Amino acid sequence: MKYIIVVPDGMADEPVEELMGKTPLEVAVTTNMDFMAQNGQTGLVRTIPKGMHPGSDVGNMSLLGFDPKKYHTGRAPLEAANLNIDVGQDEIIFRCNLVTIEDECMSDYSASHIKTEEASILIEALNKELKNESIRFIPGKSYRHLMLIKTNEMKKMCELQTNAPHDILNKPIKNFLPKGEGADQLLELIEKSRSILTNHDVNKVRVDLGENPANMIWLWGQGTKPQLPRFEDKYGLKGGIISAVDLVNGIGRLVDLEVIDVPGITGYYDTNYLGKAEYALKALKNKDFVYIHIEAPDEAGHNGDAKAKVSAIERIDKDILGTILNHYNEHDDVRILVLPDHPTPIRLRTHTDDPVGYIMYGKGISPDGSKQFTEKSAAEKGLKFEGGEPLIEHFIKKYL
Repeated sequence: MKYIIVVPDGMADEPVEELMGKTPLEVAVTTNMDFMAQNGQTGLVRTIPKGMHPGSDVGNMSLLGFDPKKYHTGRAPLEAANLNIDVGQDEIIFRCNLVTIEDECMSDYSASHIKTEEASILIEALNKELKNESIRFIPGKSYRHLMLIKTNEMKKMCELQTNAPHDILNKPIKNFLPKGEGADQLLELIEKSRSILTNHDVNKVRVDLGENPANMIWLWGQGTKPQLPRFEDKYGLKGGIISAVDLVNGIGRLVDLEVIDVPGITGYYDTNYLGKAEYALKALKNKDFVYIHIEAPDEAGHNGDAKAKVSAIERIDKDILGTILNHYNEHDDVRILVLPDHPTPIRLRTHTDDPVGYIMYGKGISPDGSKQFTEKSAAEKGLKFEGGEPLIEHFIKKYL
């Protein structure tokens, strides 16, 4: 049996005025999702445990079948795992966004989705000016980077109150800067980054071109390296993971899934949708399981771009699910699960912890009378699973 999980990150939404009171999923042409719903099962699952922040770190860990309440130690350590960073026992890892601050407000959490090449130059400049025996910056992709701090106060640093920049768009940053004992060190680094980045040639060119400058760092999502069991030990399957996002690939590496490199994947609207499906099918020739993550719907939600979200959902349906369904027929030993890790409503431009709808389709899965796949139709079937772990156990083990 082959198992495929497709995760359109942040796809779930609320009715959007611009879309005549419909959600992007309701407006999008989703022939393949609807086919799977009509021939499979739908319902709701709570991917974000009650009391936990509705981040993609929590959601994707949940959807890989590992209880975040048991294994989650912070977002940044998951990204570090994919970058193969040697983290000391006395080091705390922080996520380090390159952001745009305007009039002391969070104008842009991604500095116009700054290109990796430009961002790497800026991270190098930060290391040149701020790196010392206890602080170092690690370049990632686009606006997503890491900072490591060596400290004797591990517990205090882990307990600092920090906030995700995409949760505070257009809000005064003074209300959301790091708080708690030991925060002074972070506040000093953030303030020093302003002069370094604002005066850098890369940002001067960006301003001249009308692009948002990456004029400050934002530190959040801190933690220490988590310890998770191998996916194969827990579920008996050898698998791989496909994503353009270090966070998701990092979780995969920590549970010993192979990170499958796909040319042209970007973590944005222009990602190689078709390539993700083709490489997944290729991997399934000698693997049992593939997890396909697509970031584009989430980015559209954060950008408040309803049309882009509709377009991303349609590309996922046509290029990814269509390709997979065309490869297998109804008699093949394959099961497919489709669901987002959390909602990212256009109205809010950030994540919520509401349950999300899912489709479960394939060999041994009896249709439950669903007519289509939307937030509303999934809700009509009710909350079926209180967490990602029981959902994955059901998907993989129930019909063996």
